[in-house]
Amino acid sequence: MIKQILFAAACIASAGGALAGEMLKDLSGWELRTEPAAALASTIVVRPDGVIAVAGVPSGFLATTRRYRNYRLHVEWRWPGKTGNGGVLLHISDGPMDRVWPLSVQVQTKFGSVGDLLPMAGAKFAEPLTGDKPPVKARVAANSERAAGEWNSADIVAQDGVIEVSVNGVPQNRVTEAAPREGRIGFQLEGTPYELRHVELTPLE
Repeated sequence: MIKQILFAAACIASAGGALAGEMLKDLSGWELRTEPAAALASTIVVRPDGVIAVAGVPSGFLATTRRYRNYRLHVEWRWPGKTGNGGVLLHISDGPMDRVWPLSVQVQTKFGSVGDLLPMAGAKFAEPLTGDKPPVKARVAANSERAAGEWNSADIVAQDGVIEVSVNGVPQNRVTEAAPREGRIGFQLEGTPYELRHVELTPLE
């Protein structure tokens, strides 16, 4: 299988358009949507060590320009200062918006709620939701999030409408009949700075 380093300098493979190469020197292949509008370079900074610093404001999301279906996604993040709210957005698609949030399935990285799944702006899956602020498919195991300031990892498998999430090696969630089943991949900006590293995608087909 071809591994794509989502945050990587690009040499585009002629067959599948896969990204490969050294760590990212710029943010080509990504776009930012915020309210109010902000420049990508002022909001997302790629450091020499490959860590991506996300300002967290203004509210919105960073997303790939490419769409993906059936993949394994590995993401690492941490809160370098104050903890806050955020999420990995799967299968971002055109359609209704929930304020600044797009049609997508969110994997929560909010401190204290990591591993919850949230259908956004009309996305859906078969399993019932709980709570109302907002309603989520809560994680199924004890909290496996690490202490503030430490690196966390999420491993996400999306295949034919099934989404499985592990946090720091612990299986935390699974849903079926997810819609949309494909789309862009992104990260929320929801008020608090955070850092990303080792964002890697492996296609499953």
